[in-house]
Amino acid sequence: MPAGQRDPDRFRAFGPRHIDDIARRFGLPEHITETVRRVSLVLPFRVNEYVLSHLIDWDRVPEDPMFQLTFPQSGMLARSDEDQLAKLSGDPSDKLLLREAVRDIRERLNPHPSGQQQLNVPSQEGVQLPGLQHKYRETVLYFPGQGQTCHAYCTYCFRWAQFIGDADLRFAAPDPSGLVEYLSGHPEVHDVLVTGGDPMVMSTERLRAHIEPLLGVESVRTVRIGTKSVAYWPHRYVTDPDADEVLRLFESVVASGRQLAVMAHFSHPRELESDLARRAVARIRSTGAVVYCQAPLIGHVNDDARVWSALWRAELAAGAVPYYLFVERDTGPYDYFKVPLARAADIFTEAYRTLPGLARTVRGPVMSATPGKVVVDGVEETAEGAFFRLRMLQARDPALVGRPFRARYSPDAAWLDELELDPSTPADIAAAVRGGAPGGAGTSGPAGDGAHGLPERNRT
Repeated sequence: MPAGQRDPDRFRAFGPRHIDDIARRFGLPEHITETVRRVSLVLPFRVNEYVLSHLIDWDRVPEDPMFQLTFPQSGMLARSDEDQLAKLSGDPSDKLLLREAVRDIRERLNPHPSGQQQLNVPSQEGVQLPGLQHKYRETVLYFPGQGQTCHAYCTYCFRWAQFIGDADLRFAAPDPSGLVEYLSGHPEVHDVLVTGGDPMVMSTERLRAHIEPLLGVESVRTVRIGTKSVAYWPHRYVTDPDADEVLRLFESVVASGRQLAVMAHFSHPRELESDLARRAVARIRSTGAVVYCQAPLIGHVNDDARVWSALWRAELAAGAVPYYLFVERDTGPYDYFKVPLARAADIFTEAYRTLPGLARTVRGPVMSATPGKVVVDGVEETAEGAFFRLRMLQARDPALVGRPFRARYSPDAAWLDELELDPSTPADIAAAVRGGAPGGAGTSGPAGDGAHGLPERNRT
């Protein structure tokens, strides 16, 4: 290969120090370049050659949805914060003040929503277990330390705090020994979600070291892998040096009698338009794994029923299962990306009506909130006024799962804590939603300490 030519099949990450090079290559105007540079002081920024060359339509920048999805934008931070960053970053003598400003802005962006650190981290013999979350009785989340980055970062990511270099905000387990020991004492857990970051950034050898020990735990019947790699770096399953090896690892999980579920994050139909991405899905499925697809509804990116209809149809055509449409979580640049629940329900319903039956596996819009996963089933008109019909799809307290309730309709509310519950809401649901009910995954798990008194959000 000639000197200086880029190998499109070799992974290379580009971050803040490559912004000028990206701007020159793709003709980014100076004002956009400066905005990306400034906002990336606070929010993590990382892309790769596949994202740059195959996913972004540079003729439509900055409105292009994939550009919005991967490049920090003006409006993601408060105007006063952007102005402060511009002033401090322009003077080398202000480096200390700049670091303090960045830290202050991040703290105000609610880095760990829904009480993740306070409520979800399990303990064993009074000691918290690093890199684990146990919110729901039957499921444990596992964050392998070497998998806490991604092939590219989404600007909306609710786990952005994993990527900013602050150990106090990061979930990471050094190895699976603590997880295996915890599972041995919690046979009610039959589902382990390996997540991040993105575990698929690891080599197959490292990934195997985290997954194979789970196959020795009889109570674990499902292994899930949460990943954006199929969208952002499909080479992982097709052309990477150990692509075949990772497929053999998947086959071994299935051969052990477990279900392997690859939880693929597709945010826009363009991510499934390339032959490489579709080949990646086909190769994963050939191992016996099932590919489930999920993503949030994101302003500026996919807040259009036609986009969701096209995405779910593309997933079905690839042999994957449309699974969840989430509501954007209240963290990071939330005000930039949020979509009101009323509009979210309309978008979901309009898109859902266009689907063939096999694609109607999708559920949404779903808020992954402190008490659990709450779905908006629609709006009902009554003599008392309009109400959102809500239901607990999953819950910290298993007694709440599947139960309906309702809240007063609001055209502007975008999250659970902005809703006014119907006075007839059962007391246990009302207490869980408002943060007053103890109970949950187990006495040594996240909710057994009765810590539900925390507010839904922790904005300052």
